[in-house]
Amino acid sequence: MSDGADQEATDRDHGAWARMYRYVEAQNRRGELADALGFRLGGGRGKVLFQLRDRPMTLRDLAEVNNVDAPYTTLIVDKLEAHGLVERRPHPDDRRRKLVTLTAAGHDAIATADAILLRPPSSVSALTDGELRQLAALLGRLLDAEDDTTGDA
Repeated sequence: MSDGADQEATDRDHGAWARMYRYVEAQNRRGELADALGFRLGGGRGKVLFQLRDRPMTLRDLAEVNNVDAPYTTLIVDKLEAHGLVERRPHPDDRRRKLVTLTAAGHDAIATADAILLRPPSSVSALTDGELRQLAALLGRLLDAEDDTTGDA
């Protein structure tokens, strides 16, 4: 590819990403979520909360998956615990380790977050069924490509 074609592709990539980013940011619902929960899920708390959706995890697991150190993970879990969303339980195989587990309030907070964050914006209705299928397919390809580059596949 020539330098001009490379620059054109780069400009196209940047333009598409800028539009996608602007659209997603315009749909920001963090304030609505904070109002519904009574507190903000910033500082990594939301990410950890959602990671516990499927299974309890040790503090070490949470630190590794989030690429943060153990003290910072402990602070995150402390905050979630203070809000009654998680609790620490002894690990069944090694009582020296602790499993971080969602409480009923934690499951409720995730359900509330899902209801707010996964609600499509009204502007999505401007797309036809075919366009929505195409958009979903394109986003799926992007997610697959991201998994391939990060090793999460």
